[in-house]
Amino acid sequence: MKNIVVIPARGASKRLPNKNILALGGIPLLVHSIQYAQANSAIIDAIYVSTDDAAIKEIALQYGAQVIDRPSSISGDLEPTISCLQHALSVLEDTVDTVILLQPTNPLRPEHLLKDCFKKFQNTNCDSLFTVSPNLHKLGKIVGEKFQPFNYEIGQRSQDLVPLYFENGLLYISKSSGIKQGKIITEDAFPYVVNHLFAKVDIDTQEDFDFAQLLYLFSKNENNL
Repeated sequence: MKNIVVIPARGASKRLPNKNILALGGIPLLVHSIQYAQANSAIIDAIYVSTDDAAIKEIALQYGAQVIDRPSSISGDLEPTISCLQHALSVLEDTVDTVILLQPTNPLRPEHLLKDCFKKFQNTNCDSLFTVSPNLHKLGKIVGEKFQPFNYEIGQRSQDLVPLYFENGLLYISKSSGIKQGKIITEDAFPYVVNHLFAKVDIDTQEDFDFAQLLYLFSKNENNL
């Protein structure tokens, strides 16, 4: 039985062209996820990059990952990530117990996050785990040019807000049985709370990438102090 990492990295990206191979901190974006997985070799048995792109494939192999050639039929803009994971399981010959999803667009992760999440995943006996972070904003909707508060009442203090959380995308852990049934996040999924600045990085636009660059440099400088 194996625990594998799958890193889905399509070649096409409309809002930020070639984002998965843009250099962040001197290495291609997707390599951050490869190296993060490699640093957790005590947990992970194999690392796969699923891609439809020749340049991404070459980089993945260069940095020590294995590659799953993703068909163009499941590589479109609107294709859900679950299709990539199901395809990966369908082509692998080994028996896979657990799939860890690392998205290349979330390149910065706390050092011990995967270790801590995997321990929680095992101890809770759940079918999946995903990371979330607290939302500290006063949210609302605009309906008919009127603002309607959603998670607070006008005049309420921020510290008194009802706790809400957002799916930050840092990592997902799922039993292969759930993936085969079309679920990355199962009904009994454990929401692992991450209160870290890295959770705010999710790269889809140039502005997202610029923020990641600044945060990466800041984190490196902090480590060197």
